[in-house]
Amino acid sequence: MDERVESARVDDARFLAGFDLRALPRAFYENPYPFYHALRRHDPVRRMPDGSYFLTRHADVVGVYRDPRRFSSDKTDEFRPKYGATPLYEHHTTSLVFNDPPLHTRVRRLIAGALTARVIAEMEPGIERLVAALLDRAAARREIDLIADFAALIPVEVIGNLLAIPHDQRGPLRAWSLAILGALEPAPDAEVLACGNRAVEAFLAYLRDLIAARRARPGDPGRDILTRLIQGERDGGEDARLDERELLHNCIFLLNAGHETTTNLIGNALHALLEFRDERARLCADPTLMASAIEEFLRFESSNQLGNRRALTACEIGGVAIPEGALITLCIGAANRDPAQFPDPDRLDLARTPNRHVAFGFGIHQCAGLAVARLEARIAIGQFLTRFPRYDLSAAPVRGGRARFRGFLSLPVTLT
Repeated sequence: MDERVESARVDDARFLAGFDLRALPRAFYENPYPFYHALRRHDPVRRMPDGSYFLTRHADVVGVYRDPRRFSSDKTDEFRPKYGATPLYEHHTTSLVFNDPPLHTRVRRLIAGALTARVIAEMEPGIERLVAALLDRAAARREIDLIADFAALIPVEVIGNLLAIPHDQRGPLRAWSLAILGALEPAPDAEVLACGNRAVEAFLAYLRDLIAARRARPGDPGRDILTRLIQGERDGGEDARLDERELLHNCIFLLNAGHETTTNLIGNALHALLEFRDERARLCADPTLMASAIEEFLRFESSNQLGNRRALTACEIGGVAIPEGALITLCIGAANRDPAQFPDPDRLDLARTPNRHVAFGFGIHQCAGLAVARLEARIAIGQFLTRFPRYDLSAAPVRGGRARFRGFLSLPVTLT
C-alpha cells in the first residue's frame, strides 16, 4: 500500500475519532477543515452521539436547502431544551432565520422590499467615506487590529444607517450581538447563556424606545427598514404586519446577522491574503478580480460554518436513512471545501469559476442581505489593499473560538 495513502488513513482516523460538536477539541477551532475532509471521505452523513446528523458533502447540503417542505428551519422543538423559557428562546424562535413560512415569508418580503438595487447603490458613497475615514485613522497609527479597528466598525455603521439608529447609541450593539450569537454554539456553557439572555433583554429595552420614536416620526419605508417593518407592506392588510414581538426580535436579528458575519468576511479575507501572498499580489495588480475574489473569500473561509434543519418526514440523505424529526446540521464550511464541487479546494483562487458556494445559504433562506455584505466587503478590502498593499502580521492572530461563526477576535497588523 502507498505510504501516503496509509498516512492519510491514520490522520483521518485521528480526526474522526469521537467527533462530537458538543465536545470539540481545541485543534478544531484553529482549523476545522481536516476534520471536515475526514468526515466527507469516510462518514459524510454522520450520526452524532446526540442522534442528530452532520452533513459534509456539497450535494447533500444543497439537497436539503432545496427542500423546505421536508426539512424545516423552525427551531421551537430544538431550542426548548437548550434555552428553556428564556429571552434567548423567545428571540431565536421568533427571528426570520429560524422560522418557516408564513412568518419567514412576511419578514423576508418586508426586508427585501427595503434592500432594492437602488437603495444598495445609494449606500455605496457613504460606505466609501466610512472606510476612507477608518483608513486615514489607521495610517496615522501604522499598527492596528484589523478586527477592532476596521472590520467590526463597518457593518455596525451600515446596519445602523439602514435602521436609522442614532450614531451616539450604537456603542453596545457589537457586544450584544456577540453575546446573542455566542449562545447559538452547539454547547454553550451557563455563563454564555447568561450573557446571551442579558443581551437580549438589553436589546429589547433599547429597541422599544427606538421603535416608539420611529412610530412618532416615520422614515421613508423605501429606504428605512425599521419604518418598513413597523408599517408592513402597503395595501397588504393586517396580515402583512408584524406583531410587537415579531418586530422586536427581527430587528435584533437584522443587527446581528448583518454585523458579525460581515465582520468575519472582511477579517477572514484579509487574513487569507496573508497566507496566499501570491494571490494578494495578483489582486493588487488586477483590481478587476475583486468581484470573483469576494466569492472566493466567502467560499474559502465561510463566516457562518453551520446551518440546521429538522426532518419533517422519514427520508434518505446520501444513502443514509433519516428518521422523522431528526435534527440535521448542514456544514457550510465543509460543503464549500468539497473537492467534488471545487477542484483543489484548500487553495485560495481569486479567479475561481464556477464558484457555487453556499456561504449565504441556498433556496428560500438564502441571506436577504447578501448584496449589502458583498458591497461592504468589496469597498473595505479594495480600499484597504489600495492603501496598504504590503500589510503584515505584527503579532499572532486570535481566533474567535466558535464552531458556527468563524472569524477572529484579534488580527494585529502593521501597515506599509
